[in-house]
Amino acid sequence: MQVSMSINGQAHSHDIEPRMLLVHYIREMAELHGTHWGCDTSNCGICVVLMDGVPIKSCTTLAAQAEGHEISTVEGLEKNGVLDPIQQGFHEMHALQCGFCTPGMMVTGRWLIDKHPDPTNMTDYEIREAISGGLCRCTGYVNIVKAIRWAAAYEAAAATGGN
Repeated sequence: MQVSMSINGQAHSHDIEPRMLLVHYIREMAELHGTHWGCDTSNCGICVVLMDGVPIKSCTTLAAQAEGHEISTVEGLEKNGVLDPIQQGFHEMHALQCGFCTPGMMVTGRWLIDKHPDPTNMTDYEIREAISGGLCRCTGYVNIVKAIRWAAAYEAAAATGGN
């Protein structure tokens, strides 16, 4: 079957098997390897991408379900060679160790900051609840929470001319 979608603002159209998962479409057809593939059961969350701005687990979403939608991956966070604040926050706060969960955590963190009315006032509980669909076996989540908080504060300061 033929599917067409936008990934990180670029049109993609390919002939695929109807059973192809979105994670495989992104990695194999679009040749974007930042989206990781782990459990195939929707448990680990490392495959999270945004579909029309909403986080989804691409390992249990068929590529055909993304027909006509906008998909955003970790590669789409960077703009014109400049890291997204969530990416910079992960760097600044040492929020990664092995890096396997990092793309899904970054995409989820970006979504959380975008959807929260005042991201600088997020509670640790709100941040932890938002990232609860992603498993990190290395960090204990403390620095991931700090990274999301750092990115929210950075964006707030930039919006008010503080950066």
